[in-house]
Amino acid sequence: MNKTFFLVCILSFVLINSCTTVEPVSRPTRQLPAPVGKKKPYTKPYRIGSNWYQPLAHARGFTQSGKASWYGKKFHGRKTASGEIYNMHAISAAHKTLPLGTWVGVSNLDNNQKINVRINDRGPFVKGRIIDLSYAAAKKIGIVGPGTARVRIVALGQARQDSATIELGSEFVPLDYYKGNFTLQIGAFSDVNNAEKLKKELDPIYKNVHVSLFDTGDSTIYRVRAGKCTTLEQAAKYEDILIKQGFHDVFTIAE
Repeated sequence: MNKTFFLVCILSFVLINSCTTVEPVSRPTRQLPAPVGKKKPYTKPYRIGSNWYQPLAHARGFTQSGKASWYGKKFHGRKTASGEIYNMHAISAAHKTLPLGTWVGVSNLDNNQKINVRINDRGPFVKGRIIDLSYAAAKKIGIVGPGTARVRIVALGQARQDSATIELGSEFVPLDYYKGNFTLQIGAFSDVNNAEKLKKELDPIYKNVHVSLFDTGDSTIYRVRAGKCTTLEQAAKYEDILIKQGFHDVFTIAE
């Protein structure tokens, strides 16, 4: 075992031991009300290739770290998942699971530049990438040249004004993103055997690994989650450890 992996494991146990106990897998997931503001229509799970994606019911407490990319001319003028027409020269972004219409702050960790964007599309469906920015948004924080960058995204809440171009400093309905019950989703599967396989892989290293079931009406989605922390800062550290260990699609959610 190399020194880096050993240190990561030690850090994992320290963080996990400081998290609270999760509810038993057999109990239904408790649903919290959506944040204050206009509610977005619920979106059913969707499938891209062999992977299933479960859009979140709300963005309260959401934060995520990973790689951002951008998309431009090929999609310019096409309809997005929200029904809007994609404009590469406008500020927007695509995310796999955040509710459409969610505003997020995106920080480029390579150059410390930031921008606020509204999610109006789905993607990116490339392993290791967590958000696709429009050409204009990517240009503002220096991603167009290199093509990708390490970023951190944080849900901002509901915009106080109805606008598709909200800059830094704009007002949002305040939400408490820092305290509550947080857990980390590592994978979602339509086959329970794949979910149990990942759970078995995580069990020796992490505590509170569990499978959360979601019934779509037509099928069941098995979501593999680990840990349950009481602060966002604690969950963010936990998330970083999982990313370093190769789980690039992990993200923090509020329960």
